[in-house]
Amino acid sequence: MLTGSLGAGQAKPSVPTESDLAFARNAASDVLTKGDKDSSQPWENPETGARGSVTPLAQAYSSEDGRTCRDFLASYVNGRTESWLQGAACQAGHGRWEIHTLKPWRSLIPAPLGQLQKCHGLPR
Repeated sequence: MLTGSLGAGQAKPSVPTESDLAFARNAASDVLTKGDKDSSQPWENPETGARGSVTPLAQAYSSEDGRTCRDFLASYVNGRTESWLQGAACQAGHGRWEIHTLKPWRSLIPAPLGQLQKCHGLPR
């Protein structure tokens, strides 16, 4: 059995905690409710030190059940760890947005960075 406390020098988690995700979901709902074009909503979890922002993508679309939905990206920064989350939300009652998907973002380009640098003549 391991016992001990978390020290200041210990690595931060590389994946968002449930608490971090709750802050990101709230920020997504807020920015989508405002409906401003080209806007982002920052978020921060004082408990874990994680932070980021949520940015809606493209235009709203209709889901199969007729609700208005929208996709978004959320940044996640915790210590030296940086990553992206992708999400989707649909309008619920009273104009609020309900987040139904929030997961790690997967690039459409699966090639390793070295291959991309070589293909595009980028410095390594």
